[in-house]
Amino acid sequence: MRAIVQRVKSAAVRVGGESVAAIGRGMLLYAAFRPDDDAADLTWMADKVVSLRIFADQADKMNLSALDVGGQILVVSQFTLYGDARKGRRPSFDGAAPAEMARDLFERLVDRLRASGLTIHVGRFQEHMEVESVNDGPVTILLDSPAG
Repeated sequence: MRAIVQRVKSAAVRVGGESVAAIGRGMLLYAAFRPDDDAADLTWMADKVVSLRIFADQADKMNLSALDVGGQILVVSQFTLYGDARKGRRPSFDGAAPAEMARDLFERLVDRLRASGLTIHVGRFQEHMEVESVNDGPVTILLDSPAG
């Protein structure tokens, strides 16, 4: 599993001009899945994301997590994180999980994130989305689950 985490002041998703999700201070999480991802990958990623210390403490050091600051998380499925553009000019997405498998993994990841008690909002799976965010810092972290 692969994820990009951005610390944001705000983030929102629209589909066809309709607002479907919005958050204030927290994280914008783009998530992608491989065919061999399993429950261990989802648990590792959910725990890592909610505990990732990317929020400033009193001394302006990144020492606090979303759990510490009560941050919200907006989760967006993005299979293109597994795009491989090393050959040719058009990325190959062969490394990404098929849509139905990815949908199940995405929903299970969201369930694990919600179990943290944080406010979790989601984009719409397999839809063309307009994602708007105000990156705070900017802070952007790439995460790969241990199996990679």
